[in-house]
Amino acid sequence: MARLYLVGTPIGNLGDISTRALDVLRGADAIACEDTRHTLKLLNYYDIKKPLFACHKFNERDSVDKIYAMLTEGKEVALVTDAGMPAVSDPGAVVVDGLRKLGADIAVIPGPTALTTAIALSGIIQPVFTFIGFLPAKTKEKDNLIMPFKDITTSLVFYSSPYDVGKDIKYLYSRLGDRKLHIVRELTKIHEEHILTTLSQGLEGEARGEYVLIVEAGEKCVEKPQGSIKEQLIKLISSGTDKKDAVKQVAKANSLTKDEVYKEAIDL
Repeated sequence: MARLYLVGTPIGNLGDISTRALDVLRGADAIACEDTRHTLKLLNYYDIKKPLFACHKFNERDSVDKIYAMLTEGKEVALVTDAGMPAVSDPGAVVVDGLRKLGADIAVIPGPTALTTAIALSGIIQPVFTFIGFLPAKTKEKDNLIMPFKDITTSLVFYSSPYDVGKDIKYLYSRLGDRKLHIVRELTKIHEEHILTTLSQGLEGEARGEYVLIVEAGEKCVEKPQGSIKEQLIKLISSGTDKKDAVKQVAKANSLTKDEVYKEAIDL
């Protein structure tokens, strides 16, 4: 059986493609594309002429059988999306899952992704982030996706189109509160841009190009202790906490010195 190759393609600048990716595209018997017209521009740029067929989110499941039949015939197939890595917020995952269940041989040819390119450009020092991708269209579906991440202590990374970016930012502000926002657009292109702003300020000017939105983690809310200092001490000591430890805990919770709290603990 021949092999399916998942090929990463440029996210903007056509020069950002590896020699290995070009070798695979030249050697493939056919290329499955998210949009054949879009892929044709890339192939023409490198003078590659191959049979193309569509494999997008509306026919991806049906494409499994088609690609598997080609592989069993000994035809090697390359799968590409319009930009970046297949299966990362793009079609491809359904094909990989389906073909793996059938025992097909699959290889990945790495390429650029907007995710890592935007993270690098933003200059965020925190090494951990949470990638979410595109938001769903319906508010209820958005809420189901976003709310579990509301209090997470990592940056949240989203993709957004020029048609949705304004309302996406407003939605995120309504659910996450005001946070630092990195707006990255037109990656690897002439008008590549990074804007540091906030969710409340949003995007100014005309929306153009594809966007990556990086929302920094919010301030962790610390619940204010209930009751007076003495009441808090009594509650802790009654539960078995040593008086000395109780003084430390109450002092920390109320941003007080241990001496200030200890005065309340003398007669307990």
